[in-house]
Amino acid sequence: MAYYPEPVARLIEALQRLPGIGPKTAQRLTFFLLKRPVDEVRELSAALVAVKERIVPCRSCFNITDDDPCRICADPRRDDRVLCVVEEPNDLLAMERTGEFRGRYHVLLGALSPLDGIGPDDIKVRELLARLDAGGVAEVILATNPNVEGEATALYLAKLLRPLGLRVTRIARGLPVGGDLEYADQVTLSKALEGRREIV
Repeated sequence: MAYYPEPVARLIEALQRLPGIGPKTAQRLTFFLLKRPVDEVRELSAALVAVKERIVPCRSCFNITDDDPCRICADPRRDDRVLCVVEEPNDLLAMERTGEFRGRYHVLLGALSPLDGIGPDDIKVRELLARLDAGGVAEVILATNPNVEGEATALYLAKLLRPLGLRVTRIARGLPVGGDLEYADQVTLSKALEGRREIV
């Protein structure tokens, strides 16, 4: 960094704080931005500031939004009886892209990870229980990621929710469409066998 002018070194250092951006990528991005017109860089800068100033969590589901409540929570056509629990706003968007789910969502804003010091109080579990306490929900779909943290979160929530008399389900896991059995790992194949259903 000693060879770069101070503003260039500062930008490289700032970009390195982003996930997945190492020193080389930060340098490439910095020099790319130096070649771009000032207006284009100002537009990027304005977009970054706007995202921090205008985006808030929805007070109901904790999805990101610029209108509170978010458009999903404000939609009267959604089914209030089914609540899909996801880890992050990106997971909610992935579910919405399917066009299959017409219920409501609850975004946990994380997953349980004791090794990283993330417990139930660090994610939106208390808020989930308050929503369910208000009544009207008949089924909770646990759509956490199929990794160690996601599985731990789903098991914890299932144990917490069962006494409430709700139907608690978990999204199916298994082989991706277009995948080959020979390349699937043992856990994926096991989950695919567990989640099999009858062909009608």
